[in-house]
Amino acid sequence: MTNILAAGRAVRTAAPHALFDAMRAALIEFYEALEVDLLMADYSLTCLQPVTALPHTSQPLSVESSPEGRAFGSQEPFGQYAAQGGAVDLHLPVTVRGDRLGILTVRLPKRRCTPDTVEELTELAELLGHEIVVAERDTDLYLQARRASRLTLASEMQWQLLPARACKRPEYAIGAQLEPAYDIHGDNFDWSSSAESLTLSVTNGMGEGIEASLLTNLAVNALRNARRAGIDIADQAALADQAVYAQYRGAQYVSTLILSFELATGRGQVVDAGSPQLWRQRDKVVEHVAFEAQLPLGMFEETAYVAQDFQALPGDRLIFVSDGVYSAVSGAGEAYGERALARAIQAVSLLPAAAVPRALLQELASYRDAEAEDDALVLCLDWFGRADPSSS
Repeated sequence: MTNILAAGRAVRTAAPHALFDAMRAALIEFYEALEVDLLMADYSLTCLQPVTALPHTSQPLSVESSPEGRAFGSQEPFGQYAAQGGAVDLHLPVTVRGDRLGILTVRLPKRRCTPDTVEELTELAELLGHEIVVAERDTDLYLQARRASRLTLASEMQWQLLPARACKRPEYAIGAQLEPAYDIHGDNFDWSSSAESLTLSVTNGMGEGIEASLLTNLAVNALRNARRAGIDIADQAALADQAVYAQYRGAQYVSTLILSFELATGRGQVVDAGSPQLWRQRDKVVEHVAFEAQLPLGMFEETAYVAQDFQALPGDRLIFVSDGVYSAVSGAGEAYGERALARAIQAVSLLPAAAVPRALLQELASYRDAEAEDDALVLCLDWFGRADPSSS
């Protein structure tokens, strides 16, 4: 325990850009580590990028076909014997509240690779993840490491607007992904939770490039501003609608789907203002959940919005998709359609929420067999519900 405390203290007191250097030095000193590497998941979640000073000199590793990728996918420590010296390589998930950031690899002498050591190093990898999230306010090092290629400016703006790519609490787990990851325009997702509620939104701004990104930035920040004022989702939509209309006078608008859940009961409310869709998997049955359609944000002046009731049950999987998913067209001109999407959701039913969006978007890409003409967004919400205290 003395070792883990000392190593943790070294990381917490390091400069933002030097977190990994401090971790490496601590693991060498306190655990006799022979080598230490930090890999960050890239924006498309297809490879693990080494954290080094720019320009990168090490090759990225595949999420699909590497031991590091196996640990990343399973979110469990994975050990393998090193090629020489009888050492063991431990691949440890770097994850923050369900958001999978990357992998910490530690090469240890075999005699040091005990269950207690693995447990301590797993905790240190999680601590490193928390410190990286904080450090990203003050350094670009970890954001640069996530890039397998250059982001467009519109994509830069959109990724900076997102809360994370996953989140996990006892009541729910969320995973989300956007494609094309390095050239997204107007699609966006957002969420926020309190002790008693979860609010979630999926938005799709008109247009392409910078114009679409600016429009979505305005709408999302208007929704956040209203949400943080403590008002309900119908009024959140109304205030965001006014903000977008005031700027664009109806020439540009934003489609959005906003939901608010009570964590204790799963009761919720929904405002459906445009194109994003909700699909539900309940007891192995997958179906599109339709709501009363209302006007997109900013289409007309002072639109009034009405929230509808909704109920999530423990075991429900809710899949949110943008029109870039359900309206995608194959190379032969065939629409993706409801049956294909339902089959795809069934096919990934055993995956955790954080892995579902990428799997669905990969399936969509193989169906489309062509470059995407529109953003594609998938968000998965697994609803566990809250245990009844009286039943324990």
